[in-house]
Amino acid sequence: MNLQALMRKRLEQNGPVRVGLIGAGKFGSMFLSQVPTTPGMEVTAIADLSIAGAKAACNEVGWDDTRINETNFLEDGAALCGRDDVDVVIEATGNPTAGIVHALSAIENGKHVIMVNVEADVLAGAALAKRARSAGVVYSMAYGDQPALVSEMVDWARSAGFTVTAAGKGTKYLPAYHHVTPDDVWSHYGLTSEEAKVARMNPQMFNSFLDGTKSAIEMAAIANACDLSVPEGGLAFPPCGVDDLAHILRPRSVGGVLEKAGLVEVVSSLERDGRSVFRDLRWGVYVIIEAPNDYAAACFRQYGLSTDDSGRYASMYKPFHLIGLELGISVLNAALRGESTGTTTAFRGDAIAIAKRDLKANEMLDGEGGFTVWGRACPAQKSMTMRALPIGLAHGVALSKPVLKGAVITFDDVVLDETSLAVRVRREAEELAL
Repeated sequence: MNLQALMRKRLEQNGPVRVGLIGAGKFGSMFLSQVPTTPGMEVTAIADLSIAGAKAACNEVGWDDTRINETNFLEDGAALCGRDDVDVVIEATGNPTAGIVHALSAIENGKHVIMVNVEADVLAGAALAKRARSAGVVYSMAYGDQPALVSEMVDWARSAGFTVTAAGKGTKYLPAYHHVTPDDVWSHYGLTSEEAKVARMNPQMFNSFLDGTKSAIEMAAIANACDLSVPEGGLAFPPCGVDDLAHILRPRSVGGVLEKAGLVEVVSSLERDGRSVFRDLRWGVYVIIEAPNDYAAACFRQYGLSTDDSGRYASMYKPFHLIGLELGISVLNAALRGESTGTTTAFRGDAIAIAKRDLKANEMLDGEGGFTVWGRACPAQKSMTMRALPIGLAHGVALSKPVLKGAVITFDDVVLDETSLAVRVRREAEELAL
């Protein structure tokens, strides 16, 4: 509650918090739009594969020529991490392999890391967070993104003495979406391909939100940060509006849909027949809490909380998240308090690759949101027992044998370079599995 005071003190004594951004896409651009109106924080360097594109993004979000000219632009994210004029690195590329490289480089150079790149975090976050702790720097989820917001709500609930029954987010979901490809994604967003192209919208990236992959990744990240479990069979995506959260997201033993308490789960804004859910949570996040005693349960009722019919389970939710517009909260927490806004503490949840169609030997997998695979949430120990291929490693690798539609793709099904940095750091994370 005192970030403004800490920021003023920092500005007076040591100058502004200096930020280096890697990846000037949508998330990064939203952050950049807030920088001119956040005294005490400045972006000193931006790394992007397209310097011209990064400068155009700055111009689009309202930066004046002076601010753009005073900012250093470069193509190499690892080089940005070594700059003396950077205190905090934001990794926002969305590429899991690049994210691991950049996070390690930032940590080795003594920089705090804000990991917008949830894909890299789920692939190897336990190992990256451990290395950051050893180096004395902060490794943090990105505030504004749903995993960090859910982590905040879970922390609030437990700190107030409640048991967390479930936590997660809302999304638009139907079972058929698992097999959607970038070729037909825009019809589900109510757009034409031409409209999407004009808006510079990436079909594979947007498809990852639709086909369930992004939900799997984000719920695994929450499980890894919050000591929660992933459902054994993957996410169920029950249709549910905000008024029914506490009724539906409780254990089966008391009438809900959860196999047990303490799970991550995503609720759908669509009924299975395609009708819209009443008062849906498509853009928001939630936590379900259980009253520890009869007195607390009575207080739920007295103060208007939405509960189940027993009065013991209640929901708290935020209907929206503002993505990169809120990212400065993570930057300032890391730089001024030395704290994360959520971080991986152990490897509990994974996102594994599932075949979208019958795949042939020697076919090349194209990763998150693509034509060949989608990502399903899975408990980490189960993933390791199956030798399941993480979705973060399912890009640019060839199959060594055929895989049927709907089957889990395993390490034994692909030709993978075990000596690559991403695979080696993933193996470090697996040693931290719970």
